[in-house]
Amino acid sequence: MTFAPSRRLTADPRGIAQAAQIWADGGLVAVPTETVYGLGADARDDTAVARIYEAKGRPSFNPLIVHVPDLAAAEIYCVFNDDAQRLAQAFWPGALTLVLPIKPDAGISKLVTAGLNTLAVRVPDHPLARDVLTAFGGPIAAPSANPSGRISPTTADHVLAGLDGRIDAVLDGGACPVGVESTIVACVGVPALLRTGGVPVEALSACLGQPLLQPDDPDTPQAPGQLASHYAPQGTVRLNATELREGEVLLGFGPVDADVNLSPSGDLIEAASRLFACLHQLDEMGAAHIAVSPIPQIGLGAAINDRLKRAAAPRD
Repeated sequence: MTFAPSRRLTADPRGIAQAAQIWADGGLVAVPTETVYGLGADARDDTAVARIYEAKGRPSFNPLIVHVPDLAAAEIYCVFNDDAQRLAQAFWPGALTLVLPIKPDAGISKLVTAGLNTLAVRVPDHPLARDVLTAFGGPIAAPSANPSGRISPTTADHVLAGLDGRIDAVLDGGACPVGVESTIVACVGVPALLRTGGVPVEALSACLGQPLLQPDDPDTPQAPGQLASHYAPQGTVRLNATELREGEVLLGFGPVDADVNLSPSGDLIEAASRLFACLHQLDEMGAAHIAVSPIPQIGLGAAINDRLKRAAAPRD
């Protein structure tokens, strides 16, 4: 299904009201969060959620994250144990998604959970996102607002470049400040890391007073962003490159002579915030073969490397 050209809504009370009404009518609106733009629809509406999958071309077994304006709203749908409460109070609103047991009467579409008995939920740390969630008054399922497996969008222009005519509107809140998706932690029993992201794993472990478990079966997605080939630009990607091969374009990190540089100063926060924008830039350049400088596997570097590893994965 295709739609008329997607509307660009303004970041003011009128635009917020328009976005909330589109959701109430079963439509799709992309909204900014501190991480990336999310493609939102009413998480209780099977048809609306199916439109997310259709617009993105997303695999049906990959669960979606539900966004709510505060912890009290999340508790309507999920069961929080002590660890989940501790993490939510420390990092919400923020770039942390918790995977929790879903309540039997939650009313969430099974398309959102992909048939699992858990729900991925987050309170975004973006005033515009929370304002529109509050105006809507319900749970919003919102994966990244891009075609599935492609580069995640950090501006409204990125959203429209990939989904114009396939969604109803985008609420333009400018560039996303974090620029890399949320960290995902399962709190069903002992807390387990499912995806690195905007909250460093070290901070989560410090909060809990124990290290996070690693997932038992990485081949079976339990949460968004766990598919092998994901966040892929048009060109092939080679990681940990210390020299260029013929025909390659360099995505640099640190003080290197690069065609595009995530952070010339070697700042991981800057690199995370620029990651998807740089991949979009490489697409616009028509880069057929991309070499990527080594990036430290610490803090946000783990999230950046995770994204790049998926971008470099073999494609069907």
